[in-house]
Amino acid sequence: MSRTRVTALVAAAATVLLLAACGTTENTSAEPSAAPTGGPVTVTDSRGKEIKLDAPATKVVGLEWGEVEMLVSLGVMPVGVADPKGYATWVTAAKLDADVKDVGTRGEPSVDSIVALQPELVVMTDDRGAGTIAQLEKYVPVLVTKSSDATDNIGRMRADLDMIATAVGKTAEAEKLLADFDAAIADGKQKIADAGAAGKPFAIADGWKEGSTVSIRMFGQGALVSQIGIQLGLTNAWQGKTDEAWGLGQTDVEGLTVLKSPDLHFFYNASDGTDVFADGLADNAIWKSLPFVQQGNLHRMPDGVWTFGGPLSGKQYIDQLVNTYAV
Repeated sequence: MSRTRVTALVAAAATVLLLAACGTTENTSAEPSAAPTGGPVTVTDSRGKEIKLDAPATKVVGLEWGEVEMLVSLGVMPVGVADPKGYATWVTAAKLDADVKDVGTRGEPSVDSIVALQPELVVMTDDRGAGTIAQLEKYVPVLVTKSSDATDNIGRMRADLDMIATAVGKTAEAEKLLADFDAAIADGKQKIADAGAAGKPFAIADGWKEGSTVSIRMFGQGALVSQIGIQLGLTNAWQGKTDEAWGLGQTDVEGLTVLKSPDLHFFYNASDGTDVFADGLADNAIWKSLPFVQQGNLHRMPDGVWTFGGPLSGKQYIDQLVNTYAV
């Protein structure tokens, strides 16, 4: 199976080719406000480097989808995005305008295409390579966010949003986005508790098929969407080994036999239309014997809910978890 993949290191026995995923909900991006005005702006990015701008940036290029989502939700439509077609498949929380330019892939953006747009700022993550950053910095300021941090991915998401918001003069919009996210967590946690589901187990995964082999990527305790579930008062049942940045691990169908609870709900992503769980494992005896399969507690997430996004994608995950447990 060919899937959109994200760059992430999985500290398992093998190097994992990473993918991504899921959900459909109404676009609830913050309403665009007037173009930012004001004097010089200085932002310290994830490298500890000061990025100095003559004024808040209005012409911005985004090279990673989580950061692109943040820009759009702040009311700043990027002039260029890495793989906007892929973004449209995987991210529905903050939609792009049709005239946003394609500047290459996330893994290999085109420096020429970016420079041709004459942006005032490029926003990218720290896992895309120092060489790309150095090339771009010859022509345009580059704000580098921290792609992921399994020790506190929600805190990292908040810090990245605040950093981007400062650079584009949208701090008030960022405050509202985070306040709405916090309110959704608090409300969802209360609903789950009221339903008697506090502490119930969950698992989140996606997968791909190569030949006859189905590989499953599990979202461990430190993954962003797992931390959302934990903040809602639920328990992530996956205790397997994961990497230090993304909180992701790899297993196969036999490895899922550790998920024994009949109360466990299993969520997975298949936004590109290739469903290895429904199709690739349909005749697998081990898969069919798993309690969450037998109990009907298997949930394909709506297409276009991005698992590595900002507050708006996070709220989409909150909705799915609350709608499952608070019934």
